[in-house]
Amino acid sequence: MLVIVIAIVLAIVLASGGSSNNATKGLPSTGSCTWAGALDGACAANNLFKGIPQNKLVLGKPSAPVEMQMFIDVQCPICQRYEVDSLPTIVQKYIKTGKVQLHLQPWAFLGGAGSQSFSGRLGLIAATFQNKGFDYAKVLYDNQGQEESGWLTSDEMARIAASVNGLNISQWSKDVNSSAAKAIAADTDALASQKQVTGTPTIFIGPTGGRLHDIMPPGYAPTLQITETAINKVLTKA
Repeated sequence: MLVIVIAIVLAIVLASGGSSNNATKGLPSTGSCTWAGALDGACAANNLFKGIPQNKLVLGKPSAPVEMQMFIDVQCPICQRYEVDSLPTIVQKYIKTGKVQLHLQPWAFLGGAGSQSFSGRLGLIAATFQNKGFDYAKVLYDNQGQEESGWLTSDEMARIAASVNGLNISQWSKDVNSSAAKAIAADTDALASQKQVTGTPTIFIGPTGGRLHDIMPPGYAPTLQITETAINKVLTKA
């Protein structure tokens, strides 16, 4: 009986360490965009958010008069295009200057429950616990693979994390599958349902602390021009 108990305990210990520990082997203890295995564009991604306050899933100054809420899926190719083509301008022109505060909502719907959209977003959420979530998301989207191709493995998630300057990789690894990360994911799911979000990216904009409005009609993806128009409309009333 004692042998059986020991075997069970050992199995539990090994399972709890499992994939996340293996995924971080060979990585720097602290993330850096200049380490040998850093992903493409990592330094530019990190520099985009340099000097901008991050508080978990929120980017920008609390005093910003405009609030922007963005629902994303880590596997979504349309999200990738927006993140690469439009978001840098929003960050430089409106968030860095204190006009807009961005609230990120890492939703998951592509592929259904059990897909890498669901497991992959936990890596992003874990990075927000160290106020590095936006850097992580930018590195991820800059290196995004084909939707539902199996590219967002635990190893790839760890490489993304290791490409984020200053991210404690050991702590990130522990946070990925934590109850805290899963609770935030569940809260995002509930908010998406409440707001009747049907796809990504979906962007809501309005006065900070006030009512936010979806900037796009159903079936359309947001563009830089439409985002700026919505932001400036709120700014003129601020």
